[in-house]
Amino acid sequence: MRRAALALILSSACPAQAEDFLLWLPIDCTLGQDCYIQQYMDRDPGEGHSDYACGTLSYDGHKGTDFAVPTRAAMAAGINVLAAAGGRVRGYRDGMPDTGWTEETRDAVEGRECGNGVVLAHPGGWETQYCHLREGSVAVITGQTVRAGYVLGQVGQSGRAEFPHVHMSVRRNGVPVDPFDPDGTLTCEASSESTLWAEAPAYRPGGLVEVGLTDAIPDYDSVKAGLAGVDMLRPDAPALVVYGFSFGTRAGDVMRLTITGPEGEVISRDTRLERNHAQAFRAVGKRLRGRRVWPEGVYRGVAELIRGEAVVERREAEITVAVE
Repeated sequence: MRRAALALILSSACPAQAEDFLLWLPIDCTLGQDCYIQQYMDRDPGEGHSDYACGTLSYDGHKGTDFAVPTRAAMAAGINVLAAAGGRVRGYRDGMPDTGWTEETRDAVEGRECGNGVVLAHPGGWETQYCHLREGSVAVITGQTVRAGYVLGQVGQSGRAEFPHVHMSVRRNGVPVDPFDPDGTLTCEASSESTLWAEAPAYRPGGLVEVGLTDAIPDYDSVKAGLAGVDMLRPDAPALVVYGFSFGTRAGDVMRLTITGPEGEVISRDTRLERNHAQAFRAVGKRLRGRRVWPEGVYRGVAELIRGEAVVERREAEITVAVE
């Protein structure tokens, strides 16, 4: 089993010119469809936190960017982690299980919070680090030279990871750098044209990860695992339930959940979120009461995340009610 020490360097960010150093996405997916950015580098020097767009998608002291996949089922299917720039492998670690971070695993991951990962050295004093890779997936060795886009491993949940993702840190001469604002000139009042990205990812201020339909209120672990939704139900199913799984929600946001079927609307309900959530899910449903069966046909579940007067994101799913 291959192992090498990986140190997560913590330091205060300072301005750094991008020059000819450019980054490509470190994950083989389509942002906004089958993956998303859960958290950005913390730009608040105090005890609070703020992302580069002055939003809430970060936490105090976060030193990188988290590219997440929707569920553990998506992780299990295999999503590649890619070198964001060409360089030389300075170190790696593999062999840590994808148990994620809980109170039960805290002691086991202490000092190895990055989990399975890779550090690449690039010209000009630049480094990129890729954390939380899937156990057994690391595909490089120390000293190896790789090009941008080379497969380093796969997205996992090893180390201090509460959801499947790859955490990418960028450093220059050991100092963390925000790839969305490497020169450090960005403020809440003024945008910055500086970026390390060859094609800068669009900023999403939160959104929906998944929507699904089933016959009972699912437990949160099943939702995060990607095992809650179904494609078909029998007409005598005890209930019809729609759930929405979201990220980056803020206090006051509304989750609107709706089910429609062959005879029109089954249920529609708004739920107001009372605090900020890195991830959250809500569900509503209707029991089979006063009738023997649900009409056969296609049912559509819709989730909308609403902030103020604007719909941040809308997603839908379908289910067929029929006799098998």
